[in-house]
Amino acid sequence: MKTVKQISVFVENKSGTLVRVLELFKEARIQLIASTISDTVEYGIYRIICAEPDRALEVLKAAGISANASEVFAITLDNVPGRAADAVRQISSAGIAISYLYSFMLAGKGILVFRTDNPEKTAQVIDGQGMNALTGDTLLSLV
Repeated sequence: MKTVKQISVFVENKSGTLVRVLELFKEARIQLIASTISDTVEYGIYRIICAEPDRALEVLKAAGISANASEVFAITLDNVPGRAADAVRQISSAGIAISYLYSFMLAGKGILVFRTDNPEKTAQVIDGQGMNALTGDTLLSLV
């Protein structure tokens, strides 16, 4: 199963907490590839795809920042309107729920990053539909 390791950082909703995380990565010279943040009233979840995710997690934990790693899917899409809808439809049609999703452009391709409620079945759909799944190393090679 081709997946990418994503770091999720739990940050308080107050000034300076996100800066602290980014400064730690800057000092450790860890390259960010993509990130997104979602929030609730009290805290945010900062999801990061980066070079050296294991080291990034160590840096965060050493600084006393609550974070964890998880495996997510990343697929490439042609830069054509509607490709994301097609991919999500194929996954959803298999009865798979997408927990969250974010996207970005890299090397002229759309990259869709997502987590589902059934990783094994998701991998089968990705392979069966001929989607191009990326590993962390493959994604990093495109940067």
